[in-house]
Amino acid sequence: MRWILGVALGLMLAVSPARAQEPVTVTVMAAASLTDVLTEAAAAFEKETGTRVRLSFAASSALAKQIENGAPADLFFSADEPWMDYLAERGLIVPGTRLSPIGNRLVLVMPKGTARPVTLDGSLDLKALVGGSRIATGDPAHVPVGKYARQALTALGLWAQAEPLLARLDNVRAALSFVERGEALAGIVYKTDAAAAAGKVTVVAEFPADSHPPITYPLAVVAGRDRPEVRAFHAWLGGPKGRALFTRAGFTQPSGA
Repeated sequence: MRWILGVALGLMLAVSPARAQEPVTVTVMAAASLTDVLTEAAAAFEKETGTRVRLSFAASSALAKQIENGAPADLFFSADEPWMDYLAERGLIVPGTRLSPIGNRLVLVMPKGTARPVTLDGSLDLKALVGGSRIATGDPAHVPVGKYARQALTALGLWAQAEPLLARLDNVRAALSFVERGEALAGIVYKTDAAAAAGKVTVVAEFPADSHPPITYPLAVVAGRDRPEVRAFHAWLGGPKGRALFTRAGFTQPSGA
């Protein structure tokens, strides 16, 4: 009997390390506008390396605050530079790991079937355009797409009209959903998000590039989370495979990136 118990214990000890060894995981907190492309990137990277990628999407502002409060993120992928600056100023990203591999465009969308040609200049009557409805975008107080929208509308002389019409949402995908469902008859979103919802919304105008700061997406390793597998996914996203995937999804390549 003792011999049998000894053999059983030996077998348990022999197999337990293998059973206890969990797949390596990299956790990425990323802007909502990266949902589709990063989901695809994570699947490709996991297939290639065996490393699991856990993704969390929200407004860059919300994610930056979560990281500041100790959320266990390995990588942060923001939709604007200021929220990465916010973490950098607090020593919360690893020096030398910040890069901005992709960019985007800002567009005006309307629900499919209600869209009509729009010229974005000071003569545009936004109230007439939405017919008593609203213009959905991110909250200009802290959500990147909303900040870009406010800057663009101000540059075009449209902010005074637009401000009382805004539906201020928590992130760009929430704004897009408002337009898809017809809860807002116009929305200001990124071009890649509009493309992802091409069956439900139509781009009626693209904001001039000089009406707002360049839309770039910085990526960095979070302080205290620097590990080989984290660096590997960081390099993959910023390298040829990641850039090719972003380009196919409609993201731009910033000059110098």
